[in-house]
Amino acid sequence: MPTPTVLSPRSPRIGMLGAGFMARTHTAAARVARADLAALASSSPETASRAAAELGYASATTADELIASGLDVVHVCTPNPTHVDYARAALRAGAHVICEKPLATSAAEARELAAEAERAGRPGAVPFVYRYHPMVREARARIAEGEAGAVLTISGHYLQDWLLDPGDDDWRVSSESGGPSRAFADIGSHLVDLLEFVSGDRIARLAAVTRTVHPERGGRAVTTEDTAALAVELAGGGIGTLLVSQVAPGRKNGLTLEIAGSRESLRFEQEDPERLWVGRRGHSLLLRRDPDTLGADAARLSPLPAGHPQGYQDAFNAFVADAYAAAAGETPAGLPTFADGARAAVITDAVLASASAGTWVEVSAE
Repeated sequence: MPTPTVLSPRSPRIGMLGAGFMARTHTAAARVARADLAALASSSPETASRAAAELGYASATTADELIASGLDVVHVCTPNPTHVDYARAALRAGAHVICEKPLATSAAEARELAAEAERAGRPGAVPFVYRYHPMVREARARIAEGEAGAVLTISGHYLQDWLLDPGDDDWRVSSESGGPSRAFADIGSHLVDLLEFVSGDRIARLAAVTRTVHPERGGRAVTTEDTAALAVELAGGGIGTLLVSQVAPGRKNGLTLEIAGSRESLRFEQEDPERLWVGRRGHSLLLRRDPDTLGADAARLSPLPAGHPQGYQDAFNAFVADAYAAAAGETPAGLPTFADGARAAVITDAVLASASAGTWVEVSAE
């Protein structure tokens, strides 16, 4: 197996597999990180050529040629069922890999891929980028340092409306093209990653129900869920509820997490990421992002001064910069790796199993 290259975090030569929205978001972050945009591959030569020209890549090529070309980092932004094969091939070619979620469409495959990456000394990165909002890091620090007290309850939701109507369609609605889970694997994975990251605890068991609101879209049967509702129990004893939907009118990217500790509650809303609500029995606080007053981890992710709003792309930029730093041998705090991608796949499998059986399901601690 090729020896991984040690990089300068500011100068990796990268390849992009994919040309859609996520590939464009990754590219914007790569450009901020001063990466060398070496090559892009997509589903057809025409699409690759057009996207490479638009996004500023030096060449358009095929996926196989891109992987074999000795690049430092390969970004995998292709349809879900292709993630494992592309990521594994890039690892075996000696590249560091940033792979879109879901890392795999089954927990078994995700675990195998994470294990191979770990053995190769290149643990990979999965863009659970909501970890990179400074106020998320502030919430995590307050819990880790004991300010919030023991976690008692959690509540969270991730709501969107882009598949609200029966005429709305996407390749993800079919299990053949997107995998057995859609809403939960796509956005629920972000919610459970955020829950476990902020709380410092793990989901130990869950009970889930799912619904497919529109049985047909675009003249084909819908074989994945539109919504999922979960009751969860954490290993530390906390309990809570989670709701995921891609058919919630008016909600565009409504990711919200609230954790109640024995001394204070913490609430983060992704659509208003500049603030963190801190609830206390006697009084409550609304903390605004200010690098001069935040903890060290949150301040590190606050390149702009207070009053100059940061958002989703800023979080993505910080994630990609950390992924490149990890490829250069550094150990950035909180970087989501393939192990975290495998963890999300384990929970997704548990959700599907619970919904199918109508029972509580134990979630592996791995």
